Amino acid sequence: MTVFIVSTYVVKPEKQAEFKSLLRKWQKYMKENTEKLKEMKSWKLYTQTFGSVYGAYIEQVEYDSLAELEKCNARLLKDKEISKLSQEAMALIDTVSMSAWEPVK
Repeated sequence: MTVFIVSTYVVKPEKQAEFKSLLRKWQKYMKENTEKLKEMKSWKLYTQTFGSVYGAYIEQVEYDSLAELEKCNARLLKDKEISKLSQEAMALIDTVSMSAWEPVK
């Protein structure tokens, strides 16, 4: 059962440039550490340009199942670089919301 984890980040207005820099670090980490992220089937990032909250970031990550997500997260929780990036991101973010989506069949 495919599952999508969809997270919306509302970045503090004065922290937009810092957040974009942090996103580049995350993308670099993803390219250099594919083995640590092997359960991710896909990763997409969007920015809100119209409606709702302008400037919000929406991240969509696809996994084969919630169990695959848990395996990936367990590995990442032990990673010092990810911990550092997460702490830096939380200092820049005003609000976060997450949800899990499943395709309708």
